[in-house]
Amino acid sequence: MLKKFEKWCEKNKSYAPLVLRVVLGLVFVAHGYIKLTGINNVVGFFATIGIPMANYAAWLVAIVEFFGGIALILGLWTRVAALLVSVIMVVAIIKVKLTANFAGGSAYDIMLLATAVSTMLTGPGDWSLDARLGKKKKK
Repeated sequence: MLKKFEKWCEKNKSYAPLVLRVVLGLVFVAHGYIKLTGINNVVGFFATIGIPMANYAAWLVAIVEFFGGIALILGLWTRVAALLVSVIMVVAIIKVKLTANFAGGSAYDIMLLATAVSTMLTGPGDWSLDARLGKKKKK
């Protein structure tokens, strides 16, 4: 039974980056959309926690989260998108979540950061536009 499971996992491991990318992308699209549709609240929050140029930073974060999430879902410019959302998560963890206890606040953000860094390091995988466009260039 375990051998069959291991064989199945080995046969389907090319789907792993797809699963990580799509779920990470969906999370960031959702968060980016919320920020874009409530940008004034985001600007106010950023100002209260001491983010410099809160107006610009809020727009930048909202745009990166929304469009970076779309890029991750599609597997397009994957490593760049993963790097950008990683930076956002590092800042979020340092500025907001570091004072929260692990399970009550920072665990989710740390998981998003780890997933983004993993995606950045491993790349988009075979099931991505990056892979498809790269194969067309090689032909």
